[in-house]
Amino acid sequence: MPPARLVASVRTFVRGTAGTGVALAARTAGALLLGKLVALYGGPGGLTQLAQFQNLMGLFGALPTDGVQLGATTHLAPLRPGEPRHGLWLGTAMWLVALLVGAAGLVLLLVGGPAWPAGRALLFTGAMLLVTEQALLGVALLAARRRGAYVLLTTVLSSLGVAAVAGLLALGQPLGRVLLGYVGGQSLTFGLAWWLAGRVGLWPGWPIRVWPSRVALRGLARFVLMALGNLLVGRAVDYVVRAYLIKHFAPSATDLWQAVVKLSDNYTLAVVAVLNTVFYPRLAALAPTPAEQRRYVSTVAGLLAVGLALGLGLLYALRQPLLTLLFAPCLAAAAPLIAPQMLGDWANFVSWVFQYTLLVRGRAVPYLAMQAGCMVLYVSLLANILPRLGLPGMVVAHAVHHGLVLLISAAWFYAGKTDAQR
Repeated sequence: MPPARLVASVRTFVRGTAGTGVALAARTAGALLLGKLVALYGGPGGLTQLAQFQNLMGLFGALPTDGVQLGATTHLAPLRPGEPRHGLWLGTAMWLVALLVGAAGLVLLLVGGPAWPAGRALLFTGAMLLVTEQALLGVALLAARRRGAYVLLTTVLSSLGVAAVAGLLALGQPLGRVLLGYVGGQSLTFGLAWWLAGRVGLWPGWPIRVWPSRVALRGLARFVLMALGNLLVGRAVDYVVRAYLIKHFAPSATDLWQAVVKLSDNYTLAVVAVLNTVFYPRLAALAPTPAEQRRYVSTVAGLLAVGLALGLGLLYALRQPLLTLLFAPCLAAAAPLIAPQMLGDWANFVSWVFQYTLLVRGRAVPYLAMQAGCMVLYVSLLANILPRLGLPGMVVAHAVHHGLVLLISAAWFYAGKTDAQR
């Protein structure tokens, strides 16, 4: 890539990152306030229960988010809103999201146990359907370069979820009902998303299809298949591990570890938003020119590595007051766990930049192989470290795991051949 074009790509990345600042601020503020409310008023083990509930939300949204949304972004980006092909891809994506969330709800009904009776499971599934559909419409707004509408949608989403939690806690409702109200509050944004989509012209020329397009289904299926790796490796393993810790450790102990994880989740939201809304669309646009795409990936990886190191270093220096301010004074005792957690997060974020190249090329087999290897590595580390170190072993395993994954991802990217060389 000529220097001028490389500089232009970097400027686009930086401007896009700044452009999503309001949305990032709203999401981060909402997540921080939610954690603070549950830490103060949710009772012992409240943070851990919140994390487990959000992890369940993540399980429901894994395939729609990591699969359908990325596939929709790839195919919608070059199309103009309102043209028939745009409506075909968007309509099929909405059908596919509904199918995946419905299937997840059926699994919850079958295996949820006493904690998830039919009424509660159906309410949760219905709310998650609306949440994931509005997220897809948000992606379509971004692909149509309607960043202002996306910012508004994200801000309202964060506000309604936290408002529902605050109201239910003030009424003295049990935490289980409060958490259900959290996803219910977020689901109310679907109406706004639908209105915004119509207002910016996503619907004209799209008669609502009675059945999804087979061509679009095949195109999106590759991305859903790759998202299965994230579902099995990341979210499902995390859910099982957290359930094990809840069962075998005291709530006060798990809350210390969970406070560190929740702090990590807050800045992870910002990084994920930047990668999904700024980095990935540009990466997809450079797909026809593999050499330029590789240089862009290398440049962004370097920028992120330095920027994240500085940002995480600042957070580490403020770890004691942050834990007290964001959660509760008693959770400041979790400070010793922060260093390995942040080290693992830094490696994880940088490795994502390299792994996104497999996603954008639709290379399902190498991507799934990498995810399966990561799962085996992580479970092996936990099995060896957790019995020896107890709960601190969770963050140590996190750091070692993601450090090794970064080395593997970078080695694959820099040692591999470009598509143009094949």
